[in-house]
Amino acid sequence: MNATSIRLIDPSDGPALSGLLARDAQAYARWLPARPADFYTPEGQASVVDSLLASHTRGLAWPGVMVSGETVIGQISISSILRGPFQKGYLGYWVSSLHQGRGHTSRAVGLALRIAEDELDLHRLEAHTRLDNVASQAVLRKHGFRSWGIAHDHFHADGAWHDEVFWERRLAGGSVS
Repeated sequence: MNATSIRLIDPSDGPALSGLLARDAQAYARWLPARPADFYTPEGQASVVDSLLASHTRGLAWPGVMVSGETVIGQISISSILRGPFQKGYLGYWVSSLHQGRGHTSRAVGLALRIAEDELDLHRLEAHTRLDNVASQAVLRKHGFRSWGIAHDHFHADGAWHDEVFWERRLAGGSVS
């Protein structure tokens, strides 16, 4: 098995991401929001990557990719970063169906937690999962996240509104300056 790493997303990741997303579009329809057809193209992903990197430049996000060996296998990001009295961000991730069940997501979440604490100096990381996404819930629990509530009709995917569990993990960082 190849090691799992994460790194900041790069404009050259667009073609790999578009290939993974296009391949898994049907399989992930229940988990991800509906997107226009061009989202799944290299040009569409180039635009997404540019937007993510612009958010990173403004200090609002740390957009990353999951890598196995030298191959991009998914995305992991810390977004919606709030500073001041909050010092928190939102963790989101997905891994290609070809690479599920091999521990990549769990290892990537562990690495993202280090970035949230050590590089971003966050005090809190939050995540959301659909009620029926037990695999993602297991990953979050393994890394010390606790559920703290359910938001009803919170997320629209696959033609319907879905309830989501809210998760939190307090971190050692978070100096307020």
